[in-house]
Amino acid sequence: MAEYELVYEIKNLCRNNQMRDVFFEEVECADPEEYLRQRLAGKRLELSVERGTGGAVTIHAVVDGLTEKYVFTPI
Repeated sequence: MAEYELVYEIKNLCRNNQMRDVFFEEVECADPEEYLRQRLAGKRLELSVERGTGGAVTIHAVVDGLTEKYVFTPI
């Protein structure tokens, strides 16, 4: 399993507020997409996955109508 720094942002839906909630954590998983599917199990989910250089993975998700962005960077 690989170890990643996970940064995820939740877009604020309030009008006139451009701020986002941003969270940081370290996770250990074999596949970031599968990890996220398990983490968000039971929710209405749409994913778009971008694999970058060096093993980084960016996942744009719509979770129960909220736009979220997850960036997995190998440690």
